[in-house]
Amino acid sequence: MDLLLEYNWELFIAAEVLSVLALLLFGISRYWFIQGRTSYLFIGLFLLLLVLEALLGLYVYQQTGEISTFLIIITLFVLYACTFGIFDFIRLDRWMRSKIGKLRGVELLTDKDYRMIERTKDPKYKAKKYRLSSTTHLIVFFAGQYLLWSWGTSGLDEMISYASDLSWIEDGDFRNSPYQNDAMFAVGTIWGIVFVADFLYSWSYTLFPSSK
Repeated sequence: MDLLLEYNWELFIAAEVLSVLALLLFGISRYWFIQGRTSYLFIGLFLLLLVLEALLGLYVYQQTGEISTFLIIITLFVLYACTFGIFDFIRLDRWMRSKIGKLRGVELLTDKDYRMIERTKDPKYKAKKYRLSSTTHLIVFFAGQYLLWSWGTSGLDEMISYASDLSWIEDGDFRNSPYQNDAMFAVGTIWGIVFVADFLYSWSYTLFPSSK
């Protein structure tokens, strides 16, 4: 079983690659070969790989007792698959039906699909959608950061102190930050940069709709 610890990153990457292939094979078998039952096997494989990733993360944590970069990354991937990943899969499924339908010369998109495609072109709908997604990301971001900070600080007062003076970000040393270790510091700060960029981009659809 020590091989799981030694090759945890390789196993995780392999599982992610297989997950993507499973989703693609789902579309091909369902819409190209018209094999409905077979397509569900690929969805089952995708879900099985997701469970195995979660179990791998749990096993690594039980063996090491550390909140490592690997554990944080695998947790984020699993959470994504269970939340935003569902909506991305719906869009991927619609895209595969569109492309495979054109190749086969048949219509695989429904009237509802076309309505959804047209609605996504509406600036007001896009602005509303991005406001909702950015608000969700905001809640998840602060909840995640609170959890990370709670492991590296002694309480709310110390968290507030770090939040009021962000000079520790430029310092680049986790020992002067609210994070428990270097892995948490790296994940937390990178997530912060991604969050700010995503939040500004999302709200640009509301603030500057004419430029979109």
